[in-house]
Amino acid sequence: MTHTKTLYELHYDHKEWLSKLVFYTEEIGIMQKRLEEIARKNTSQEVRASVEHFQNQIIITETHAVDLRKEIQHHEVEIEKIVNANSVAVDHKRLPDHVDHRDTMASFEKLFAELRKELYVFLAKWM
Repeated sequence: MTHTKTLYELHYDHKEWLSKLVFYTEEIGIMQKRLEEIARKNTSQEVRASVEHFQNQIIITETHAVDLRKEIQHHEVEIEKIVNANSVAVDHKRLPDHVDHRDTMASFEKLFAELRKELYVFLAKWM
């Protein structure tokens, strides 16, 4: 069974996800600064290897956030096209729920939380 949502509900989801992605992007910046502090204070090979690992993970996570933001913005443009094509029926128009975006966002949030937890354990050890 395919679930449907109104255009307003889809738009609300987009706004919520985009807001979360802004938060995660800001959090990534904070994580990067903490890693830089550790790298300056600790020059051991063990610390450098861990810093490099986390920096790589942060780059991957940030890239994923940018890609997600672009996908969501593209979907928002598609919704605007539907509204502009028939603005009279916009209140009653239902579209399939964007399950793929919902699942991708949930997966991103789970992976982000795991990275943050792993990083903070590392930071606590070396700060």
